[in-house]
Amino acid sequence: MLRRLHPEQPESFAFTAANQQWAKAQITKFPEGRQASAVIPLLWRAQEQEGWLSRPAIEIVADMLGMAYIRVLEVASFYFMFQLQPVGSVAHIQVCGTTSCMICGAEDLIAVCKEKIAAKPHELSVDGKLSWEEVECLGSCTNAPMAQIGKDYYEDLTADSFSKIIDDLATGKVPTPGPQNGRYAAEPLSGLTSLTDYDAGKPQYNASVELAEDLGDTVKRIDGTEVPILTPWLGKDGKAAATKAAPKPPKAPAPAKPAAKQAEEAKKAQIKEDQPETLTAAREGKADDLKMLKGVGPKLEQTLNELGFFHFDQIAAWTPEHVAWVDARLKFKGRIERDGWIEQAAQLVAGEETEFAKRAKEDGTYED
Repeated sequence: MLRRLHPEQPESFAFTAANQQWAKAQITKFPEGRQASAVIPLLWRAQEQEGWLSRPAIEIVADMLGMAYIRVLEVASFYFMFQLQPVGSVAHIQVCGTTSCMICGAEDLIAVCKEKIAAKPHELSVDGKLSWEEVECLGSCTNAPMAQIGKDYYEDLTADSFSKIIDDLATGKVPTPGPQNGRYAAEPLSGLTSLTDYDAGKPQYNASVELAEDLGDTVKRIDGTEVPILTPWLGKDGKAAATKAAPKPPKAPAPAKPAAKQAEEAKKAQIKEDQPETLTAAREGKADDLKMLKGVGPKLEQTLNELGFFHFDQIAAWTPEHVAWVDARLKFKGRIERDGWIEQAAQLVAGEETEFAKRAKEDGTYED
């Protein structure tokens, strides 16, 4: 199915301050140069904020990730979970029309949508508050027929109960999600046949509905203020992510090096390997946290320990020959000099705190 951008587009898009912070935090999940891996979470957040994905929103996400606009458009147009046209300002209703729901009355629900919202899917209601579409299986076959509205499932629907939900949404009410026929979750309609003592002391709603009720509004747009921004790899407030710089543009090709410089580098490459001092275990059983060195993460720290390096003073004492020996045994060669391990280790041995070590302690982030 061909999916295109809507012909009418807003002039601009901007994440709310909280959503911008959230988006920057998501990018830090991925290593340098792999920011494009965050494209789906960022597109989804943009859609949660506005209800649909506009061209400006797609371009903003592309700029944040250093991606070509066409690449992000390819993602947005490929996945049907992304809406490329305006949706209802209150809610976009997705009616499941696959086998179980179809057998149990999905066609009656679609008829209600045509009558109360718009004659065709993806069209806005007259007041602009609602829109609808038929979708493939949403995985709630036991509670068929059902529809997804906003973030929640509305299950065990009839034409009458579905009509009431639509009327409530149109008048600003928030209907309670979950089964609409009195069923608690997905137990047999005739009642429990096992675990029959579970009814005693159970919450009013099943866990999913209970959470939706606690939020207080299950169909509103996401602006980042509903719940704390959870970035466990950085800290719960995500502040460290906000301080990170945006992805840098690709570097221009480096100019050719002078012949003298090339000769110097060739000479360095011929330095004879000389094994540095190694240990069979950390002194007094207390190894230094080598992850305080920029470029050293948990895996690389383990590799260094296996080679016999447990302390900063060992690394600070490395000569060029020692570096050549260690470099030959690391998966990524050249990072010792590139990241300045020896200089950092010397500072830490002297009781100073490097900028990277300070940030790592605050954020709990390391590099590998």
